[in-house]
Amino acid sequence: MAQVTVWFDGACPLCVREIALMRRLDRRGAISFIDVSSEDASCPIDRADLLAKFHANENGQLLSGAAAFAAMWRAIPVLRPFGLLARRPWALKALDALYRRFLRVRPKLQRLFKQKA
Repeated sequence: MAQVTVWFDGACPLCVREIALMRRLDRRGAISFIDVSSEDASCPIDRADLLAKFHANENGQLLSGAAAFAAMWRAIPVLRPFGLLARRPWALKALDALYRRFLRVRPKLQRLFKQKA
């Protein structure tokens, strides 16, 4: 039974590759992956917000950005140490700063991955 729900952009080639890796690592089926690019996907918040930033639900708490990635990592045994480290305020703050920088270059990376597909 899934313990974490992750919403991702199935129209983004970069996101699709990352989620494919997470699915392979999630051998216990602890994560439910929902493609928000699908019209019938259930969204807890506005679809545009879900597409703009990574979101996850862990134990009934909606998380975004680095905190959402950390929740996903905690559900995957090999990545769990990184997810637990991200519970420390200083680590989450650093990861969130890196994630915000990534969001600025994400459109360029998406185009690059789209060209390679």
